Amino acid sequence: MKTTKIFIYLFISSIIFTSCAIVKPGEVGVRQKFGRLKGNIVSPGPALINPFTTILVKIPTRTVNREVKLNLPSKEGLNVSAEISILYHVKQEKTIDIINEVGANFDRVLILSTFRSASADVCAKFYAKDMHSGKRGVIEEEIKTRMKKLLENRGFVIEAVLLKSIALPSGLYAAIESKLRAEQQAQQMEFVLLREQKEADRKRIEAEGIRDAQKIIKEGLTDGNIEWRSLEVLKEIATSPNAKLILTDGKTPVLINGED
Repeated sequence: MKTTKIFIYLFISSIIFTSCAIVKPGEVGVRQKFGRLKGNIVSPGPALINPFTTILVKIPTRTVNREVKLNLPSKEGLNVSAEISILYHVKQEKTIDIINEVGANFDRVLILSTFRSASADVCAKFYAKDMHSGKRGVIEEEIKTRMKKLLENRGFVIEAVLLKSIALPSGLYAAIESKLRAEQQAQQMEFVLLREQKEADRKRIEAEGIRDAQKIIKEGLTDGNIEWRSLEVLKEIATSPNAKLILTDGKTPVLINGED
């Protein structure tokens, strides 16, 4: 009798326990009865279900970081190993539609397949070196745009596509590094030549200024100007109390000083 009571107690407890499901923050639930979705979307918190007829399908609505490793084709026909992160989340109001159309495994069935197709199409337009260097951001944005176009109306928001690491074929790294060194050396040489050109221009302008100044001075030193300036000087000297006698041959004056 005692054993029977314990069994009944455990049976009732298990029913109560399995009748209560918990929806965690960052996800929503949908009741599925006999394979069909019933009722409204269940918000985070406890939810009661009939464990014999109903299950609670949980779908994350928080941002999901899906990391993928795959080989991408390049424009020149090379295979580039890449590790890429896809950041996305589900629109809560589209949860029931997603489960009905795709199922709870939408990440593998829809997100990954769409990403693989979009990334292959986009990367095939770029050279391998572009994936490793300056055009990485352009590639990320193009993949994101393609995925957004295909998935937005189906209830998914693609937040970002990030090329985390790129492994180029052997030998290509050395070629890229060699090209970068050559470009840096060319830029350095161009800088040196530009600096020398500016210095040459400065010296040329300075020499032209000196030459023009000398020309102006030379043109101003005529016989008439020299004679006029001599008379001005003599006039100033004549007013001096020590000036006694001035002798001149008509060209060059001679001043004899003396005291009273």
